[in-house]
Amino acid sequence: MSYSEISGDELEEIISGGENEYTILDVRTKKEYDDGHIPNAVQIDFYSPQFKDEIAKLQKDKTYYVVCRSGSRSGKTCGMMVELGFKRVFNLEGGMLRWTGDVE
Repeated sequence: MSYSEISGDELEEIISGGENEYTILDVRTKKEYDDGHIPNAVQIDFYSPQFKDEIAKLQKDKTYYVVCRSGSRSGKTCGMMVELGFKRVFNLEGGMLRWTGDVE
């Protein structure tokens, strides 16, 4: 089993569709998160020594949309989550850079 990529447009449709059976997981630093984030995103710092332990505490049967700055940390996080037994994990393509339009 592996994770899937999701575009910003697809994620925006999910958010605006009113579905709330998911978690947006922001794995950037607190400063990056505080500088701007997707509403209701849960922040867990990828660089924290407790990162893997914090991820392992999450409910494995829920749906997660994982985001970082460019898609690299979130991709690594998605891979880790799959190894830990998570079933529905999606990586936001291009991360916040693409989400905010700073990168095409």
